[in-house]
Amino acid sequence: MRKIRFLSGIAILGWTWSAVPVAAQQYQYPFQNPSLSVEERAANILSLMTLDEKIAALGSPVVERLKIPAYGTSEAIHQVVLNAGRGGGQAIATTSFSQVYGMGETWDPALIRRAGAVEGYEARYVTQSDKYKRNTSVLMGPTSDLARDPRWGRTDESYGEDAFLTGTMAVALVTGIQGDDPKYWQAASLLKHLFANSNETTRGSSSSDFDERLMREYYSVPFRMAFVDGGAKSFMAAYNAWNGIPMAVNPVIRDVVKKEWNAGWIITPDAGAMAHLVDLQHYSKTPLEAVVAAIKVGVGNLGGGLVRGRGGLTTAEVINQALKEKLVTEADIDAAIVGKYKTIVKLGVLDPPSMVPYTKIGTAGEPEPWMGQKHKAVARDVALESVVLLKNAENMLPLNRATLKSIAVVGPRAAAVAFDFYSGPTPVAISVLKGIQDKAGSAITVNTAADNIEDAVRAAKSSDVAVVVVGNDPMCGATNPGGAFNPDSSTKPCADPGEGREGRDREKLDLPPAQEDLIRQVRAANPKTVVVLVASFPFAINWEQQNVPAILHITHAAQEQGTAIADVLFGDYNPSGRLVQTWPKSLDQLPGMMDYNIRHGRTYMYFKGEPLYPFGYGLSYTSFQYSNVRLSSGKLKAGGSVTVSVDVRNTGKRAGDDVVQIYVQHPQSKVERPLKELKGFQRVTLKPNELKTVQIPVSAAALAWWNVQKHGWDVEREPVKIMVGRSSADLPLEKTVRVE
Repeated sequence: MRKIRFLSGIAILGWTWSAVPVAAQQYQYPFQNPSLSVEERAANILSLMTLDEKIAALGSPVVERLKIPAYGTSEAIHQVVLNAGRGGGQAIATTSFSQVYGMGETWDPALIRRAGAVEGYEARYVTQSDKYKRNTSVLMGPTSDLARDPRWGRTDESYGEDAFLTGTMAVALVTGIQGDDPKYWQAASLLKHLFANSNETTRGSSSSDFDERLMREYYSVPFRMAFVDGGAKSFMAAYNAWNGIPMAVNPVIRDVVKKEWNAGWIITPDAGAMAHLVDLQHYSKTPLEAVVAAIKVGVGNLGGGLVRGRGGLTTAEVINQALKEKLVTEADIDAAIVGKYKTIVKLGVLDPPSMVPYTKIGTAGEPEPWMGQKHKAVARDVALESVVLLKNAENMLPLNRATLKSIAVVGPRAAAVAFDFYSGPTPVAISVLKGIQDKAGSAITVNTAADNIEDAVRAAKSSDVAVVVVGNDPMCGATNPGGAFNPDSSTKPCADPGEGREGRDREKLDLPPAQEDLIRQVRAANPKTVVVLVASFPFAINWEQQNVPAILHITHAAQEQGTAIADVLFGDYNPSGRLVQTWPKSLDQLPGMMDYNIRHGRTYMYFKGEPLYPFGYGLSYTSFQYSNVRLSSGKLKAGGSVTVSVDVRNTGKRAGDDVVQIYVQHPQSKVERPLKELKGFQRVTLKPNELKTVQIPVSAAALAWWNVQKHGWDVEREPVKIMVGRSSADLPLEKTVRVE
């Protein structure tokens, strides 16, 4: 949910740079000394705080007596969201990238890191600029959950169904947000939602049930990667339970996230999750039990107001009761809140501005960065690279501007960019219609239609080419997101069962009947029809795949959506997006929604049917040839790695990008393994007839499986097949390495 009540008060206080003495080597308290470690400084802050101040810090970390400021928060999964009233002040337009699903479809972690850097910079800007002074230093993103089922209402918030791909993209966004400085953060990243949070309608009371191996090898992988490889430290605990224990109080927080991954600085339950422990999940009998259980695993963001649930007590009253009954100790509270002060230290707000490189952002005279070409270019690049060409029969695309005289642009998603629950105002929002109109200029007539099929068919008949823009409504008709929620954290049903959003899973995979009818009638009126599917998740577009000559996919929320589609349609950009999820032909190919055991036929790793489109799939306006795959060694030691090299040649007439994908298979493993697993990928840009050698490392550690008996990772001595190609279903080259 986007409104986190127990964080809302944190954004009121701004940063007070002048609070810290600047005189060289003269400090009132040790925590003010920048030469001390983060751990030493945070520990000193705790040692100076009273018990009442510590209890209050389970809400806001402000300690006015010590001049410790707060940090403000913002949703930031694809945009720093600064709506009116949140944290005070006016709505602020910031750069909006494609939905997370679309960011994943770029398969370009370097680009996603640039997007994260844009978010971190804009957060600093609004925090420090005299015009705004809106404290926004903890960004809630990336979302690191896995899209195991296309019915999941929040599929748009996932980088995809593969753990390695999702983790790689999460690492990229984190490192971009937090910045490159070795001592200070530009902004702090807070991951969402730990973990196995991929059903919506019953999420407030449901349990995601699966074994320890799947936890270690699949559901927790993106979080581990973001913490260990990306340097993220904070996260939001999901609503759901894992094997009956709600995530807000699950021991995995203490035993794995904090102890093994050295993370868990700011740990916040999702909005209302503490009340759900009592009222929906019936895991805790009272708010006292719920609060105690949360503190014991290290949750330190519980809010300072009324405890949500039965009892009507404040958090402070409940915690004082727990202390009095010796259910928690002051040391427990210290362990739960110390990460907040580590975060404040890393943000540099206790240190002289001259020491912190990011304090220069937002200084007097600097224009708003979201209005500049630098940030707009990153948004445009993300939108462009996210476009997936699903079909292009007889090379219908790109369109030939020299011969094209007219084009019809119709459909319910043509005239406006749709935004989701995690969007705010944007500096620009270029629709598909607008993008095509700008590209066409005066030389090509653009025919549009009112929102009815008769006008659309008439426009299609009178045009050389028809473009039908269809897809889901990411808001499901809601104009006020807060008003869509039910008390159990679900949201009201969508008008069409094929739609979904936060709090509501899909019941079908089909487009709305009116959209299907529109496509069929336009196709009958004009054989040269292109379908642009603007969608947050897969649709079973079987008829379109069989009957429409060209199909493109892009997600919502991209402020440069129309620019990207127009550039692809007219050949100014060669599409290179790749799918991040298996697109099934029908619901019959999927296990039950609440079956979290992916071995039962979920994802490309275990899917046994024939999908409509496979994971990793995407076409291009040119062609590529792979050859000469080789390994740096035929043997791989347990602690080592092998480099996979493959020659890729552009055999077509256009420059373009391809995404080289490496999968592994364990044909002689003594334990159950996936049919194949992605272990590496790389974008490569090639001119016509150009050849490049792509090199991708694969480590022995990446081939390990989780041994429950040993409670650790095991690297088997076995032959491992390494497969190279353009998608999970197109792997023409292979080699075998012997793991020793």
